[in-house]
Amino acid sequence: MLKMLEAMLQGSLISIEIFVLTLLFSLPLALPVALGRMSRSRLISGAVNVYLLIMRGTPLILQLIFVYFAPYYLFKISYDRFTAVIIAFVINYAAYFAEIYRGGIESIGLGQYEAAKVLGFTKTQTFFRIILPQVVKRILPSTANEVITLVKDTALAQTIGVAELFRVAQNASARQFSTMPIFIAGIFYFLMNWLVSALFTRFEKKLSYYR
Repeated sequence: MLKMLEAMLQGSLISIEIFVLTLLFSLPLALPVALGRMSRSRLISGAVNVYLLIMRGTPLILQLIFVYFAPYYLFKISYDRFTAVIIAFVINYAAYFAEIYRGGIESIGLGQYEAAKVLGFTKTQTFFRIILPQVVKRILPSTANEVITLVKDTALAQTIGVAELFRVAQNASARQFSTMPIFIAGIFYFLMNWLVSALFTRFEKKLSYYR
């Protein structure tokens, strides 16, 4: 039992690494994607729309398989499974976060931009000092939902053989002919999601003081 828990803790660390690295890269990447989606250039907005359609219109599990195997079959290039997982997760979640960002940006009234222009702010200053702080407050609940989904989606990494929490639980379940490891993995996921929810709730309360 102790060995199983140690293995599952190690699997949890892999899941946490996937979670943290995905957020670290996808959250900032989503902003230029959102701005590209809103661009007046048909070429830019069209290319971004195709990217969003593919990312949101195909299963993440299929994207994982494609990102890992396609470079080898197309260009004879191979790389480790963990890197493939991070790339697939980042480009997938950046698409979802981008649409959340876009909704938040477009929810800001034109009066905000006009007032900033009257006060002498440049477009860059207007966006980062006035618009973006308001957008962050508005998109926080939707972003929290996606982040919670990400915690559970880390289980898909086992599709290409990454030994994250769920894969470790499956292996332990097969060895012991018991569903107990799967149940314990469910508790691990619940605790991680509870922690994420608590952090977002605390952050949202802090932001409410500045409204």
